[in-house]
This record gives sequence, C-alpha cells and structure tokens, in this order.
Amino acid sequence: MVESDPTIALTDRGLAYGDGLFETVLLRDGVARLWDEHCERLSQGAQRLGFEAPSRAWLDALPGKAPAGEHVLKITLTRGSGGRGYRPPLPAEPRCYWQFIPFTPMPERWVQGITVRLCRLRLACQPVLAGIKHLNRLENVLARQEWQDDTIAEGILLNDRDQLIEATAMNLAWHDQGRWWTPALTECGVEGTLRRALIERGHLSVADHAPLSRLLNSQSACLFNSVQGLWPIVMCHDADGHDTPGQWRIDEAVRCLQREAHTLLGHPPVLSTS
Repeated sequence: MVESDPTIALTDRGLAYGDGLFETVLLRDGVARLWDEHCERLSQGAQRLGFEAPSRAWLDALPGKAPAGEHVLKITLTRGSGGRGYRPPLPAEPRCYWQFIPFTPMPERWVQGITVRLCRLRLACQPVLAGIKHLNRLENVLARQEWQDDTIAEGILLNDRDQLIEATAMNLAWHDQGRWWTPALTECGVEGTLRRALIERGHLSVADHAPLSRLLNSQSACLFNSVQGLWPIVMCHDADGHDTPGQWRIDEAVRCLQREAHTLLGHPPVLSTS
C-alpha cells in the first residue's frame, strides 16, 4: 500500500467530528476512471462545508503515483485542526490524506447477480449534506452491522418516510415501463459519480417519488458504484430474513445498463444472460 504521511493529528477535525470528505477512485496503471466527476464532487463538497479543496493541478498528480495494476485511490480531505469545540477555524487550513489500496473485482456478482436485504435503519433527512460524500457515515456503519451473512451482498436503505434512497455503499436503480429509475437524493444519500455519469448520459431517470413498492414491483433492478461496477439484484430479503415479493430478472435491460457502466469504468463487458 502506498500512502501519504500516515500521521494524523489528534486535533484533526476529521477525526474528532467527521468534519471532512472522501473519495474512492478506481485506477488502472495510474489512470483514474470518472476522474472529473470525483474531483467535481470533492470540490462541491468542500464548498458545501465551507473550506477549500486542493487545486485540480495538485489532485491531478495523485493517480500517477499509483503502482502498476488495479488500485483504489482513497482521498480524505478534512478541515484540519483548530477552532474551539464545534466552532470551525477561520481561516481553515485543510489537510488531505491519500492512499492506494489494491483492488480485486468480483466478476461473479456481475454475472450471477446478488442477494440484498432491507435495512431496519432509516436515513435521516438533511438536505444540507445530501449528495456529498462526507466523513459522517455512522448511519451506513449501523446499517451494515445489521447482518453478518456473507451471501447477502448489500442492504437497501430507505429514509424516515420509507422512500428508497440507496444501498449501504452503492446506488440503486430499477427498471420499469422501459426506463431505468434511481431515487432522488435531495434530502439524504450519496450522489455517486457513476450515478451522475449515467444520468448525464441519459441512461437513468430520477424518481422524485420512490416508495419501496416501486422496487418490489419492478422487472429488474441493480446496485452500482464507481469501483465495483454494476451488480444485478436477483433476490431481496426483508429485515427479518424472509423473502420479499419481488422477483428480478437479469435481462437484456440489465446487461445494457451494465455495459454502459462498465465502459465508463473500464470493467470488462458481461456477455451472458440468465
């Protein structure tokens, strides 16, 4: 593993309060996938929190430091130290940490699909933080703590009004009436970079109203992010481990969206259907 100075000050506000942001970027031989989207989200997140992100020139130098092969570049940006209690320092002196983590894809999930479960935890609505990838991820940690069964790949998260939002570490989409839909993330959730790219290219439509029934009644569904690619959903359990009414096919609509996503990430296409 290659990393920046691993020393973190005990006074760093990222450690003390989760006052910061992070990005996880897929690299192949030093070439970053969806790099513009990652840099833009980091900049937008820093602006939302009220401090400066590193310059684009500084960020652009990071992928080239990676060892050969497939890696994930994790960038952690904090406000730095200072201030009294929760009161942030003015001006802030942000710190940026980075590391390269070897990446091994899971092609069996691309081909065979995954089983997911519904989480008991409900995401709180906070529009000020919605969309950005901030360091306060305790909701996701508690949701992922709900199961230990390795046959369940992910957990589906709803908000406090039982509207679909995302999975614990991935975005969600379902196919219905000839279109792919993904929940709006105006009140909570992380706006993934792959999600943004697929929306901008016309492959996903945003659903402002997304009750659980829209997923359960859909023809096919999937989870995706900018590192793992796209995993079709084939089965879903409720929070008690019982099967839900939904039945999802890995059909051509799934494979088509998967090809679009994997082209953006450089993952190999999945040719088989089931």
